[in-house]
Amino acid sequence: MITSYDIIVVGGGHAGCEAAAAAANMGSTVLLVTMDMTKFASMSCNPAIGGIAKGQIVREIDALGGYSGIVTDRTSIQFRMLNRSKGPAMWSPRAQCDRFEFCMEWRKMLEAIPNLYFWQDSVTSLIIEDGKARGVETGMGAKFFSEAVILTSGTFMNGKIFVGRNQQSGGRMGDMASYGISEQLAAYSFEVGRMKTGTPARFDGRTIDFSKLTIQYGDENPSKFSFLPTISPVQNQKPCYVVNTSKKVHAILETGFDDSPLFTGTIKGIGPRYCPSIEDKIKTFAGKESHQLFLEPEGRDTNEYYLSGFSSSLPLEVQLTALREIEGFEKLEIFRPGYAIEYDYFPPTQLYHTLETKPIENLYFAGQVNGTTGYEEAGAQGLMAGVNAHLKLNQKEPFVLRRDQAYIGVLIDDLVTKGVDEPYRMFTSRAEYRILLRQDNADIRLTEFSYYLGLASQERYDLMKVKQQEVESLLAFIEKTSIAPSDVDIYLESIGSAPLRQQRKLKELLLRPEISIEAIAEIFPPLKSFLSTLTSPRAEPIEEANILTNYSGYIERERAQADKLSRLEKIKIPDTFNYSGLNITIEAQQKLSKICPRTIGQASRIPGVSPADISVLLISLGR
Repeated sequence: MITSYDIIVVGGGHAGCEAAAAAANMGSTVLLVTMDMTKFASMSCNPAIGGIAKGQIVREIDALGGYSGIVTDRTSIQFRMLNRSKGPAMWSPRAQCDRFEFCMEWRKMLEAIPNLYFWQDSVTSLIIEDGKARGVETGMGAKFFSEAVILTSGTFMNGKIFVGRNQQSGGRMGDMASYGISEQLAAYSFEVGRMKTGTPARFDGRTIDFSKLTIQYGDENPSKFSFLPTISPVQNQKPCYVVNTSKKVHAILETGFDDSPLFTGTIKGIGPRYCPSIEDKIKTFAGKESHQLFLEPEGRDTNEYYLSGFSSSLPLEVQLTALREIEGFEKLEIFRPGYAIEYDYFPPTQLYHTLETKPIENLYFAGQVNGTTGYEEAGAQGLMAGVNAHLKLNQKEPFVLRRDQAYIGVLIDDLVTKGVDEPYRMFTSRAEYRILLRQDNADIRLTEFSYYLGLASQERYDLMKVKQQEVESLLAFIEKTSIAPSDVDIYLESIGSAPLRQQRKLKELLLRPEISIEAIAEIFPPLKSFLSTLTSPRAEPIEEANILTNYSGYIERERAQADKLSRLEKIKIPDTFNYSGLNITIEAQQKLSKICPRTIGQASRIPGVSPADISVLLISLGR
């Protein structure tokens, strides 16, 4: 049995799977230690991937050569592009998945990587020598050695599950918690905190009257996450359903508040603001008579359903009684109740942007241990930790994405610079440059980086270059080709758009938001003929060109802002810089000393550090 590896990944969730795959695909020998090899990247909460801003992250993971998008596409049972009524910066892909097939597909992909190895066990402690992570010890007494360790233990560290006044240890329902690592790292001066999350009950679909529910279909022409053309969009989609609570439902739930661990003070951990339990919603929005909920299938060949928006830690009998008051659920039976889970995390200001910890060299954290929530945020961190661990072991420059390059860059910079005071969830509003960071252009933004790192394949790189060239060619054709009133006025009149008074360039016509390249191609043969020459998936360069034409002013302005602010990212701050001697506020001194920003740009984003403080810092650096 092999006992020594380049990298050991602790935990087989979304972060751990992406970390192990990335490092192994780049050439490191990797050991992935997980407590249950049937639950790789288990969808412990809702059986879906993507959503607002999260969908952008999954497309970025795919563009970088990660696996989340591919696995999602292969196991999807419904796909929707959210926010189509808004601008393209807000378009967010979301897929409902078969939760059981999702884990199986991840396992297939991981087992196909030659230098990735597995061990089913719990890790009880890290092997640390001379301030460096050098391996792990497991519950079965095994020792494995490595040059780096990536910790991705999710909600398992000292995990505790709550249903009313009932408590039990566990990382999730049916799985034991892990112990030892938090206490060990606390002895190495790590700050350790507690957070809370939750999940709804699982339902028996045979006891639901679907005729009383509002049906929610997937997109008529579904897209997908992966940029690879060999991956197909979902077929034979399964519907989801919309239901609503009522005053009577709320009244029943309130009868359990005295037994709620959230309200009795039993749970000390901080819960997610943007995904609260149903009891939190009722208490916070006391005047609201109804809450909208989404009933989602757990898979294609199962009767198990999940009710998004109804996570709860109330007593079992209260949950079931309240649920049966929802229209269509009168005869509802459940497979298990909703529950809350409290677990340890490490405040992420203890990390560098590479996700390596500051106190211990070659130890990396990724996922919920960093205070985040969500499969997508975890997967992104795992990929970046795996990449950077491999790069460091091979004496190469770290790979750090800027805020204007990727949502992943926003995510990690927010974590290590600002820290968290509640489970961190990504939103489009967190990104200053979201018109640059669209889901449609993730491959153009990121694949070249990943290709030169040795992660993205030659196929991915070639596909991206063809798409990029065809977008540029299409934009050039639109800019130089003119269209006459006689070619287009009948169509313009039919859609209520002003007619042309004289011949115009296609680009000028396409600036009108109600007009698209596809529509003009149907009435203007030269454009239709040009589009027929495209060899990459035809919809992609056309969509990209539409967006770049319609939003060119916004894109140029945002790019100029990003370029201006990026200058601050180039001004480095020495690791040994002493902030105590500066004429800045005590708060700024303390924050800067704690976080040790690498650049002026990062320093400027630390809460409590003012522009005046940055000016003093610039002067002290000779700027």
